[in-house]
Amino acid sequence: MARGDTVLITGASSGIGRALAHLFAADGFNLVLTARRESTLEALTVQLGATYRVSVKSFLSDLSTSDGADLLHADLLHAGVHIDVLVNNAGVGMQGSFVDLPLDRQLHMMTLNMTSLTILTRLLVPPMIQRRRGGVLNVGSIAGFQPGPFMAVYYASKAFVVSFSEALGDELSGTGVTVTCLAPGPTATGFADSAGVTHARLFQGDVMSAEQVARIGYEGWKRGDSLVIAGRGNRLRQLVVKLAPRGFVRRRVRRLNTKA
Repeated sequence: MARGDTVLITGASSGIGRALAHLFAADGFNLVLTARRESTLEALTVQLGATYRVSVKSFLSDLSTSDGADLLHADLLHAGVHIDVLVNNAGVGMQGSFVDLPLDRQLHMMTLNMTSLTILTRLLVPPMIQRRRGGVLNVGSIAGFQPGPFMAVYYASKAFVVSFSEALGDELSGTGVTVTCLAPGPTATGFADSAGVTHARLFQGDVMSAEQVARIGYEGWKRGDSLVIAGRGNRLRQLVVKLAPRGFVRRRVRRLNTKA
């Protein structure tokens, strides 16, 4: 990939998505940003264009709805925008007992974290294959390597992202299109507030900044890595998850996902 190529970043208005937008723009990529918050998205669009002198376009979208991804794709086609790099960053979590959390909110989370990611990838990757160049960066989570009591659907959705990304990357070997999955641990973004886990033990330990995580993921994507776990501590935790008995892992995660 090269300067002047166009990258689409979902969930670009804050957190890791916003930090990734700065990194791509600094390297000369043109940007297509999408998010739900209009005022924040418009301000970021102006800021990035003025700072980095690249083309920045923005599209409002709600990828948690059943037709959100298709509508966004239609907007891109109508605007004549072709995408060289897809960054599936948009995601949401919820803390609480599975049987107590509202079903509609959990279904919207599944749509945002998995279905829209899949739809956008399916719609945008074939033209990349035809051009024999392109890339996908999916933002997963270390949650995807373990079951997550009291965040059951969120952890399961991130397991999908990790598995899907690795499998797709293998399928696309030799096409000129690479797939990278970035797996952060606890990160200082708005996620903890929206998911209701601000006071959980999970966020009482080491928390990386969005800029740190984005830089690690971006560098890994440029190298063509299939999986990038952000941070030495998170890599060590993942090793423990692989070696420890599953019952121990479940009990440990259950404790982390409840209040300190």
